[in-house]
Amino acid sequence: MVYTVGEMAKMLGIPSSTLRYYDKEGLLPFVERSPGGIRMFQEKDYEFLKIIECLKKAGMSIKDIKTYIELTLKGNETIEQRLELFKNQKNVLLAQMASLQCTLDVLDYKCWFYETAKEAGTTDVPQNMTLEEIPEKYRNIRYNLQDVPEQKS
Repeated sequence: MVYTVGEMAKMLGIPSSTLRYYDKEGLLPFVERSPGGIRMFQEKDYEFLKIIECLKKAGMSIKDIKTYIELTLKGNETIEQRLELFKNQKNVLLAQMASLQCTLDVLDYKCWFYETAKEAGTTDVPQNMTLEEIPEKYRNIRYNLQDVPEQKS
């Protein structure tokens, strides 16, 4: 079955303009065109488009996605290069996730801090608690927030 830009965009849950942008950036060399130049998406294109969407969400640049597509179109001789591209992006994403987890942990600590302060009617109570008085899951965060690193001369 053949799908228009609008139909494929609807199937993917993205704006039609996104598919047009991908085409303009050279990410859709596999998409056929009618004699009048209309993009004709096939069912087999859906998986490719879902992979492009995944790579965008993972933070991969358009340039690297284009490289991936070019490698894919070259066939089996590029399997190792494609695998490396995915492993590298996976590592980038894991580092971002670790950083986000640290940020979430600080926000969680500050929620505890202000809930405790609200209950006490003052920020002095949680601020003046010793590490032993603070719930164990927040101790490292509190320590890291208060420990000023030494400057190198």
